[in-house]
Amino acid sequence: MKNLKACLAEMFGTFALVFISVGAIHNANHQQMDLLGIALAYGLATAAMVSATLAVSGGHLNPAVSFAAFLAGRMGFAQTARYILAQLAGAALAGYLCVTVFSTGVVSAATPNLGKDVSIGAATLVEATLTFLLTFVMFGTVMDVRGPKIGGLGVGLVVAGGVLFGQPLTGAAMNPARVFGTAIVSSHFANHAVYWIGPMLGAALVGVIYGRFLILPDEPPIMPKKN
Repeated sequence: MKNLKACLAEMFGTFALVFISVGAIHNANHQQMDLLGIALAYGLATAAMVSATLAVSGGHLNPAVSFAAFLAGRMGFAQTARYILAQLAGAALAGYLCVTVFSTGVVSAATPNLGKDVSIGAATLVEATLTFLLTFVMFGTVMDVRGPKIGGLGVGLVVAGGVLFGQPLTGAAMNPARVFGTAIVSSHFANHAVYWIGPMLGAALVGVIYGRFLILPDEPPIMPKKN
C-alpha cells in the first residue's frame, strides 16, 4: 500500500508539471505571456508539487532524479522502476488531457525540440547540464537530511532559471517525462533521445558525486532503500 501511495503521488505530481507547462507554452505562443512567464509557470508548478508530494514519495517527479537516487544507493531497482513508470503515466495522462482541452497541434508545438542551429550534441549538453543543476539542488535541499527545510522551493527556482537559459535552445525540459507526456499523444518524437540521454547523464553525475561523496559516511540515508 505504501508503494502504491508513493507511485500515485509521483503520477499526480508529474501530471501537474506537464499540464501546466503545456498551457504556459500555449499562452506564450499566443502572446499572452513571455519567456519569463513560462519559467515562472514551470518553476512554481515544480516547487508546489515537489513540496506537496515530498512526504509521500520524496517528490522526485522526474525519471532522471529517480535514476540519480538509485545510483546514490538510496532506492532499490524495483522501486526506481515503479517511480519512473508512474511518472511517465502521469505525464501521458496530462498530454491526453491537453489534447482534449487544446488540440494535438498545440500539444505537438509544446513538445520540447531543438532551437534553430542547435546541434544534437549541444542540445544534449544543455539538457545534461541543466538537469545536473536541478538534481544537485534536489539532493541538497530535499533529499539530504542536513539541507534547509524549504520544501521544493529551491528545486522550483533552479527549474525557472533553467527555462530562462534553455528554453530557446532545447525547450529546457530537464525531465524525460515532460517530453514523453506530450510526444506520446502528438507523435512528435523529433530528437527525442536528446531528452533522455542528456537528463539521465546529468542526473547520474549527481547520483555519484553527491550521493557517494558529498554525503558523509555517518549520515543517515537520504531515503529508506527499498526493493
